Amino acid sequence: MAPHDTPRPLRFVFRGQVVEIPRGNPQQTVLQWLREDQHACGTKEGCAEGDCGACTVIVAELADDAEGSAAVHADGLALRTVNACIRFLPTLDGKALLTVEDLSPPDGPLHPAQEALVRCHGSQCGFCTPGFTMTLAALHEHHARAGTQPSRAAVSEALSGNLCRCTGYRPIVDAGLQMLPAGGSAPALPLQGVREQLQSLHKLHSGHTLHWPHSDTPFWAPRSEDDLAALRLAHPDARLVAGATDVGLWVTKQMRTLPGMIWLGDVASLRQMQEREGSLLIGAGVPLEDAWQALARHWPTLAEMGQRFAGPPVRHAGTLVGNLANGSPIGDAAPVLIALGARLHLRRGEEQRSLLLQDFYLDYMKNQLQRGEFITGVSVPLDTRASAPPGQPGWQVQAHKLSKRWDCDISAVSASFALRLDGSGDEARIADVRLAFGGMAGVVKRAAHTEAALRGQAWTEATLKAAQAALTQDFSPLTDLRASRDYRQQGCAALLQRLWLATRPTNPLPASAWRINAVTAHRTEEAL
Repeated sequence: MAPHDTPRPLRFVFRGQVVEIPRGNPQQTVLQWLREDQHACGTKEGCAEGDCGACTVIVAELADDAEGSAAVHADGLALRTVNACIRFLPTLDGKALLTVEDLSPPDGPLHPAQEALVRCHGSQCGFCTPGFTMTLAALHEHHARAGTQPSRAAVSEALSGNLCRCTGYRPIVDAGLQMLPAGGSAPALPLQGVREQLQSLHKLHSGHTLHWPHSDTPFWAPRSEDDLAALRLAHPDARLVAGATDVGLWVTKQMRTLPGMIWLGDVASLRQMQEREGSLLIGAGVPLEDAWQALARHWPTLAEMGQRFAGPPVRHAGTLVGNLANGSPIGDAAPVLIALGARLHLRRGEEQRSLLLQDFYLDYMKNQLQRGEFITGVSVPLDTRASAPPGQPGWQVQAHKLSKRWDCDISAVSASFALRLDGSGDEARIADVRLAFGGMAGVVKRAAHTEAALRGQAWTEATLKAAQAALTQDFSPLTDLRASRDYRQQGCAALLQRLWLATRPTNPLPASAWRINAVTAHRTEEAL
């Protein structure tokens, strides 16, 4: 029996104790385990697809395992809010789980987030309240440790993954603003002893792949990239899972049985980000929130797309590379990274190769991955960083999303542009351009004819009109439930006009003048 086929129990910390589960169904979600096995019914099921946030819980792990992450750090722990409804139970191995029942003892004082919700009348029917409470508790922990007060924009951003169907947002936001008194507040999450317990589990599990056998869908969680490569070759039909923010819905909504799962979230080398040889290298296991914050540090204009990508619990669990590997034609990451000239790194056994992301997609939900191959990471060249203000020579980068809702919605059109001008004023010409669109074809792709209409031309309104006309040669989009064909075509033409307005050599408009949503613009500027 191969080392990765030796079964061992699943172990994680819950209610201050190490839980050990020898066998189980790997497709059972954390929410199902809580409500059905533990009768811990404070965590609610609202949508079972990661949209409403009623099932929000906090997952804690050793901060050393999440180096450089955007998670809340507390007592040597990295804390993330995630959706329990699409998180598979065995992915908790070596971690700790906190639910709304953990926030205060039965006869003890309320957590400051709970107290503030009571004081501000932030609960109406109450069904969504546990999820809001867990989100606010994590926000409280962050600001209490930093000695800061959250702004209204910060509270709204933190809560963007939680829905209140009673439309009680104003008092809930008020609670977020009032849960930390002016003089500051002490951290309040019950984390005593959790770090030591996780360290013990870390030593116990060190180097050992978790194999949870099951007749229908066995589960493996390798600890090293070499073990992952061996597992992928041995079980090429198993589903690679990094965050389960998409695969989870196959189980909860489509009732599918997966032919085995290989979880790559515990492979340390895949959870790293580093600058190397003029590129930002992002590992396949880096959470989307961490990866996008790194991108936004280099390209600040991408910050708004990061906020609109999904709600925070989805961004904490899902990964950037997972979104790319998924290959959805309406995925938000692929247009941005294609416009930036990103390259994927792939491995099959001991063989490794790389290719441009734009060449990875072949047709609708078809890609270049070979049997037994997986993506180890994506590298983004740093030479597209803006070298001059808008309207001056240098690279300018934009990312846009058209959707029915502003927060936490699937795109009708997702687009990203990288434009480099040479010269200034009337002498300015387009030296290079990359225009990538999602939602306009069966795959995310560049607009080759439109780019040709721009490259080498003076950046004038006449050139803009020629580029808008060329869009019809590049795309013939479908009409579906998210948008009509005409809306998509006209929307893309309007996005090109935004690019021109912001980067034209004469009198370019500031972002505040062409952004649609003032609230999101304020949140983005505050984040920067």
